[in-house]
Amino acid sequence: MKRILLPGLAACVGLAAAVAGLIQAGWSQAAPPRTGPGAAADARPVTPRPAGIVISPAIEKPKGARKLAEKDMAGYLLVYFKDQTQSAYFAISRDGYTFTDVNGGQPVFDGALLAGQKGVRDPHITRGPGGAFYLAMTDLHIFGQRSGFRTTQWERPVEQYGWGNNRALVLMKSWDLIHWTHSDFRVDQAFPGLGDISASWAPETIYDERQGKMMVYFTIRLGPNECHLYYSYADDAFTRLETKPELLSEGGGIDGDITRVGDKFHLFYVSDAKVKHGVSGRINRDYQFEPQRIDPETVATEAPNLFKRLGTNTYVLMYDVYGARPNNMGFSETTDFVNYRNLGHFNDGVMKTTNFTGPKHGAVTYLTQDELRSVAAHWKVNVKFD
Repeated sequence: MKRILLPGLAACVGLAAAVAGLIQAGWSQAAPPRTGPGAAADARPVTPRPAGIVISPAIEKPKGARKLAEKDMAGYLLVYFKDQTQSAYFAISRDGYTFTDVNGGQPVFDGALLAGQKGVRDPHITRGPGGAFYLAMTDLHIFGQRSGFRTTQWERPVEQYGWGNNRALVLMKSWDLIHWTHSDFRVDQAFPGLGDISASWAPETIYDERQGKMMVYFTIRLGPNECHLYYSYADDAFTRLETKPELLSEGGGIDGDITRVGDKFHLFYVSDAKVKHGVSGRINRDYQFEPQRIDPETVATEAPNLFKRLGTNTYVLMYDVYGARPNNMGFSETTDFVNYRNLGHFNDGVMKTTNFTGPKHGAVTYLTQDELRSVAAHWKVNVKFD
């Protein structure tokens, strides 16, 4: 494969245009219902449900916690967010095809309670070597001004820092998906050399066996348009980044997603609103990038995430088709990372949802049978497991 640089300018400009379109469109697709005069036309009456999680200053490792293998897994957990709430959600699946939101289509992670900007985006969840769950999200509310959380559209001048210009990442850890630690980590304040970054987005986490640590990788934007993928290592409690973020690749790009398959690491990322792919023998360096678009869409996409169909050699590439109206998640399958089979979108193909629509920027991890039953019981989800 030919080695190429990732065009970071195109990646950031494409995403900025999409967000600008959402803001210009107003509340119709991407904001909560209005209150006050004129609210009746677009009000969405919903009875709030408790989120079902508990934020704790510390959590203890359960007795018997161990490294889990694929044979231990019996189902799937999807985390996603919505522009309407700037909050994150859980959905579970027994077969990896049909997903049911655990909280009746209402948030599990309330962005207003977890983030400095009062909103979260781009959630990613994975499991560590001891079985713990690691959840990372972007601290950003793109409608903060209209929701009354700030007096300006963005925290800093858009001409200098670009749209969004957030600087914090939300880091959370759990052993049972109910009790969570929580940290809102300011990248710019922790590392003086990055004190004037424009934004930090879309964090993901993977275990680095060489370092024996959870590696957090994410997009950093410099100036109004220049985007790059960086990596750092988190502390054991998953409350902060311990090492100064370093470049993951020589070029630009956003929304990186790394999965180990055999002795190779597959990096899916976004450039110019298209999903691209690279491969390396090292987790955070020497990626060989392919020039072609991987996803089959004809509109803008972002947020690739790869998960395996348990018990098979088939991998599913999921991506946010944010250029579609309404937005949806798209899916493609592969066994060799050369040929991909288009599975369509949620509820327009083999992939289904039972009680939610419009998910954005999702990620999938795996659950044991006991964990599936525990989640279903805690949130009172009517799902058959046999």
